[in-house]
Amino acid sequence: MPASGFSAAAIAARLSGVGLHARVEEHDRYTSIEAELPESLSADLWREVLEVVANADRFGLIATSLNGRTLWAVVHKAVPTTGDVGGPSHQR
Repeated sequence: MPASGFSAAAIAARLSGVGLHARVEEHDRYTSIEAELPESLSADLWREVLEVVANADRFGLIATSLNGRTLWAVVHKAVPTTGDVGGPSHQR
């Protein structure tokens, strides 16, 4: 299912539901979600986390020796259809 069917808030809520602290940040064209991962995750928890972020438009993992592991996901905001681009005063 495309990410447009899922909101960033729903993804963050599901990550929180599995015990991760999710941070949501709004941007002009997308919403980002980040969560710090503990050093040890069970295989079942990994599967669940991957199932959750698979609903995003993009996702990944940043792992460093200094900052640990951060899971990130991005959900693009809806783009106006061609007829709505100029706004209400746009002449066709």
